[in-house]
Amino acid sequence: MNNNKLVVPGSKKSIENLKYEIANELGIKLGADTSSRLNGTVGGMMTKRLVELGEQYYNNVNNYKK
Repeated sequence: MNNNKLVVPGSKKSIENLKYEIANELGIKLGADTSSRLNGTVGGMMTKRLVELGEQYYNNVNNYKK
């Protein structure tokens, strides 16, 4: 059961697109036949990319305020 609540309405589709984009970059076909290790790799890369985007946004906002 997924208890995560989306803060931004409509972001679910963007997250799904990101998941498949990263899987494609890594050459991983997502699905039930894929090992949990490979599926987890995609999830880890998603987290890494989202953190990088957040840091870029934060840095741009702080640079703009100066």
